Amino acid sequence: METEENTFPQGTEESHRRHHAVEAPEPQPFLKSLQYSVKETLFPDDPFRQFKNQKTSRKVVLGLKYFLSILDWAPRYNFKLFKSDLIAGITIASLAIPQGISYAKLANLPPILGLYSSFVPPLVYALLGSSKDLAVGTVAVGSLLTGAMLSKEVDAEKDPKLYLHLAFTATFFAGVLEASLGIFRLGFIVDFLSHATIVGFMGGAATVVSLQQLKGIFGLKHFTEATDVISVMRSVFSQTHQWRWESGVLGCCFLFFLLSTRYFSTKKPKFFWVAAMAPLTLVILGSLLVYFTHAERHGVQVIGDLKKGLNPLSVFDLVFTSPYMSTALKTGLITGIIALAEGIAVGRSFAMFKNYNIDGNKEMLAFGMMNIVGSFTSCYLTTGLFSRSAVNFNAGCKTAVSNIVMAIAVMFTLLFLTPFFYYTPLVVLSSIIMVAMLGLIDYHSSLEG
Repeated sequence: METEENTFPQGTEESHRRHHAVEAPEPQPFLKSLQYSVKETLFPDDPFRQFKNQKTSRKVVLGLKYFLSILDWAPRYNFKLFKSDLIAGITIASLAIPQGISYAKLANLPPILGLYSSFVPPLVYALLGSSKDLAVGTVAVGSLLTGAMLSKEVDAEKDPKLYLHLAFTATFFAGVLEASLGIFRLGFIVDFLSHATIVGFMGGAATVVSLQQLKGIFGLKHFTEATDVISVMRSVFSQTHQWRWESGVLGCCFLFFLLSTRYFSTKKPKFFWVAAMAPLTLVILGSLLVYFTHAERHGVQVIGDLKKGLNPLSVFDLVFTSPYMSTALKTGLITGIIALAEGIAVGRSFAMFKNYNIDGNKEMLAFGMMNIVGSFTSCYLTTGLFSRSAVNFNAGCKTAVSNIVMAIAVMFTLLFLTPFFYYTPLVVLSSIIMVAMLGLIDYHSSLEG
């Protein structure tokens, strides 16, 4: 019986072995092997390759271009691009102003901080960020987390100054964390946050935030600090004698208006600006209504005085002493990670639509510097927002200049228009927050899961 070895000619078998023979690599020293592994993990794209064999002056220019993204695309910028960015910037500013005021309320912070946080951080991101479509500012989930975590240690009503300083300190630590991840190229850590985890967290947070807004809708002055459904419902229905029907009617009308404009813009994408302009329109109409009817005398609560002027420095207000530093550190680390994951996810999503790439590590550095500088200039946690970025994208933005235009519009508001927000009813802010939260609940993903 013929064996398997005799099935093929001897020459063919030798040739087959000769062509497939692979020599084993020489063993490398441990330190050299470790160095190679670290380099492949942290620098797989080797960002320093472009610096090799270059003159010192050229290296400086390349380094500035690497860290300041604006230097890379600014030389090619033209008036045609500016026209698109101008329209997009003004459009997102109309959304940023009411959103900023509303989200500051979520964090138990003065409403003016929401405007401050839509002025300085967008300018920093425009210099450093790599996304063309991302619009930055305060976010609902980050605001909620900041308020919830800081409120456990300090009462915002009893000690507002300390609470405010802790919010700045938490923002500083969030920025340091984000910038460190970018500098050391540890962006892959964020990838461990699965889509299901983020969807579940956002849905839960949105539900909690929406329930808390019932206080503003019904015009209640005293409300539970708990976030579970039972406690909130008990607080609402145990105070039926405190309900203000004027506030409730306004709240229902405002909610209907916002939901209707959102539905219309969803069905008619060309009219995306209708939903984008709706919050600011509502603020203006609500303020005029209160002013002419004196509704503030009949149970409709208003914002009141907003300070006029640009961001005051807060670099000397940071708290680095015990026992509060640990609270600020913990708040900053948690909110920083969540904000980072949200911002990068939003940036990547819109980059896919326009078929360009964003550098995750540069985005982390941009977010980090944005929050560090923000903590020095009376701002609290900021990142990329999906709602504002979607409006920016649909408005036809071309570059990060749209963020600069938005910041200038907010600056103009801070300098000249803040007195006009005195009569803005709080029920408007509650309505804006509730509708924004409904947009964060991704029930399609939940059903698929």
